[in-house]
Amino acid sequence: MSSIVLMLLGLGGMALGFFVYSKFLALVVFKLSDTFITPAHEFEDGVDFVPTNKFVLWGHHFTSVAGAAPIVGPAIAVIWGWLPAFLWVTFGTIFFAGIHDFGAIWASVRNRAKSVGTLTGEVVGTRARAIFSIVIFLVLLMVNAVFGVVIARLLINNPSAVVPVWGAIIVALIIGQAIYRAKISLPLVSLLGVIALYALIYIGPDVPLALPAEGVIGLSPSAAWILILFAYAAIASLLPVWVLLQPRDYINGLQLFVGLIALYGAILVANPTVVAPMINMDVPAGTPSMIPLLFVTIACGAISGFHGLVASGTTSKQLNKETDARFVGYFGATGEGALALAAIIAATAGFATFADWQGIYHSFGQGGVQAFVTGGANILSAGTGLDIAVAGTMLTVMAALFAGTTMDTGLRLQRYIFQEWGEIYNIKWMAKPLPATLLSVGSCLVLAFGAGGAEGSGGLLIWPLFGTSNQLLAGLTLLVITVMLVRRGSPTVFTLVPLVFILVMSLYALLEQLRGFYLKENWFLLGLGAVVLVAAVFVTLESVAALKRAKAERKETEAKEAN
Repeated sequence: MSSIVLMLLGLGGMALGFFVYSKFLALVVFKLSDTFITPAHEFEDGVDFVPTNKFVLWGHHFTSVAGAAPIVGPAIAVIWGWLPAFLWVTFGTIFFAGIHDFGAIWASVRNRAKSVGTLTGEVVGTRARAIFSIVIFLVLLMVNAVFGVVIARLLINNPSAVVPVWGAIIVALIIGQAIYRAKISLPLVSLLGVIALYALIYIGPDVPLALPAEGVIGLSPSAAWILILFAYAAIASLLPVWVLLQPRDYINGLQLFVGLIALYGAILVANPTVVAPMINMDVPAGTPSMIPLLFVTIACGAISGFHGLVASGTTSKQLNKETDARFVGYFGATGEGALALAAIIAATAGFATFADWQGIYHSFGQGGVQAFVTGGANILSAGTGLDIAVAGTMLTVMAALFAGTTMDTGLRLQRYIFQEWGEIYNIKWMAKPLPATLLSVGSCLVLAFGAGGAEGSGGLLIWPLFGTSNQLLAGLTLLVITVMLVRRGSPTVFTLVPLVFILVMSLYALLEQLRGFYLKENWFLLGLGAVVLVAAVFVTLESVAALKRAKAERKETEAKEAN
């Protein structure tokens, strides 16, 4: 199978989705209006509510939701064959992720930039909000605790990436000042920022940095990096968004697109053959059933509930015009789909032979970031002539920077959750940014080191539940959006179909996981998974009831108008 065919079909379908389908959604379903005053203007404070250029905001949204997940998920899921992963990423991006991300921004903007958890209370009911917040908190806890481990391991295994990863923060700080204080033109700042980032990537292999193997002040290299990363994320979550979060995400978004263009260009030149099977009929022992696990293994890159948290948590507070939601939300999902497609091609066509591929995919859960970096570096080197070490550093930095931006935003969102709880339950000190940030960092570190020991890998303990919890969150977010559409008299089939599909598959996958936890006598995950299951079922039933009420109210309103 030619990798060029996969690339053209996938990117072509996603392009049609953005240029055709998203326009239909904007005009007919969400009925966007430029006259609507967005929360960024209504509540502008220069810290969280900041009207933002749509290209800069797209960079923030895209890189915050992308992280390492659209690389890891597809690069693991190809163990079932390249075709199922390709189809789910392509159609998931067009018909699932696009409307989910777009809709979450719209719903939040239309409700004073409230998070999806708070929206649940207003749209569905207060009981549903309280229970839904448990799922939201667990998802954020998993993301923040685990991404700290992911980045730490990338920095330990790839010392050449340390300078580019941390140097990118300095570049972002300068860009923020250049855009908002010096008022330098965005194209010039963008060009200089991308040049600076790639210059850092180029010199990275010449100045590798590694923490001492014996550790730092009694901490292992992994633990030290995790603590450094959380200290940074805490500071970043408290700074005004325009100082670091926005410019870091924006420049990382440009860096990713340059990287994707280089990778896809290398595919066009080298045309590597896909050595993995179309559908793998000889999966390794212990590999779970493709259905329903495919749909939770690949989340980001097809549809992901975490996107709804970002869309309603930070993105909606920075939207300059309501019509920008289409570009920021739907095109953000399209960009992530393009990254997931690149991960599929790198993990299936970046190896010389089928035997080499089998050597990586010898058991379920193998592949991931390392398969993307190894396979992608081989393709880049063959197609562009880049030194293999530079190509590998480039892709490693790409993965690490995206994991970092997701962690930045994730901790900020977790801070918002604590602040919302403080306001809801009248705990005044918790509603303040600093205490809420300390609680967020503290909860992540308790999980990381309390459950994971000196290495700080405790987040990995509950990570098996991330896929199902995250996808249940996506379905529940679509439910909230659907109820709002019913109340406005807008078409709902475009959200109903994906929400039913994703809820069914997610609940099915969670039941399969619970059975596995029971057979392995993993009582902790069994109990935690049961909590997630009960919460998801309860919120679903409450949402369905709210949906019926909204339809009845709408019919009554239409009848009165007709009379």
